Amino acid sequence: MAGQLIQVATNTVTSPVASVTLTGINSDDVYMLAISNMTVSADTSMKMRLTYSSGTPDTSLNYDKATKQLRADTTFENIYGTNQDHFFLGTTSTSALQESFQGIYYLFNFNNASEYSFVTVEDATRNTSGLLRGQQGGFVVTQTRANDGIQILTDTANNIETGTFTLYKVV
Repeated sequence: MAGQLIQVATNTVTSPVASVTLTGINSDDVYMLAISNMTVSADTSMKMRLTYSSGTPDTSLNYDKATKQLRADTTFENIYGTNQDHFFLGTTSTSALQESFQGIYYLFNFNNASEYSFVTVEDATRNTSGLLRGQQGGFVVTQTRANDGIQILTDTANNIETGTFTLYKVV
């Protein structure tokens, strides 16, 4: 049956960690990353990196993105960047006031060393003031290499406090 999800890796964070890495991408299938109920130790921005060679994060300046941020408090924003060392996922806050981060990311060409890996983005966050923000768009790495997973981390020394991170193969 087409369109099934097969769980590849999962990590449920219940005590503070600096990052979450999920690996297991080993075919040319599309993969999906689901993040739910992620909270952090202090207000911070979240980022994603691709991993290769048994989970080694790619810190090169080959990350490009273009997304539309949908905001409940003002007009929508275009968010874009080139030649960065990560994908910016969004800003999130502590677990106070039911603040959290959720996201669905589809991962393409990760196992193919002759193609650029790219990611489509759909995520939402609620911050300290109760402001809801959503983001839709895409990320691309402008370097050809086989990637085996992803790493989620903050852009500061803050920790990920809670969350469920699950990587699926779409078959």
